[in-house]
Amino acid sequence: MKSSQAQLGRVFVLRLEDGEIVHECIERFAAERGITHAALTLHGGADDGSVLVVGPRETRSPPPIAPQTATLAGAHEVVGTGTLFPDANGVPILHVHLACGRGENTVTGCIRTGVKTWHVLEVVLVELVGSTARRLPDAATGFELLVP
Repeated sequence: MKSSQAQLGRVFVLRLEDGEIVHECIERFAAERGITHAALTLHGGADDGSVLVVGPRETRSPPPIAPQTATLAGAHEVVGTGTLFPDANGVPILHVHLACGRGENTVTGCIRTGVKTWHVLEVVLVELVGSTARRLPDAATGFELLVP
C-alpha cells in the first residue's frame, strides 16, 4: 500500500441535468474552478444507452487490457463514489464507479465510457488540498494508476 496526506478544501454541490455526460461535466467543472484533487459521491438517474466498463474481458492478460462494457437498457437509479486526480500533464481525471439498478437488476462499473444523466444526478464534490497524488502510466497494467 502507498499513501499520502491531504486536507479538505472547498465543498461543491452540483446538479447535473438531463442528457449531460457525467464524467465530461464534472471534469469541465473541476478545470474551470482549478480543482485538481477531489473525492465525490453521486446519486440520481442514468439514462438508457449509458455505457459502463464492467471489468476486463480476460481476468489475466498483458496490456493493453481489453475492457468489458455493459449498456443500460432503460433509465436506472444510481449511486456512486469516486476521485479526481491529475494525470501526468496536470489534467484532472475523474474515476467513478456507479451501481445502477432497475427493478431487481443491478450493474456496477466505471463511468469513463459515457454515462448520461437521466433527469437529475446530484454530486457532492470535496476538494482535497495539499496533495501531490497523480495518475501516472503503469507499464505492467497499461492503466494510469494513482500514485499517492
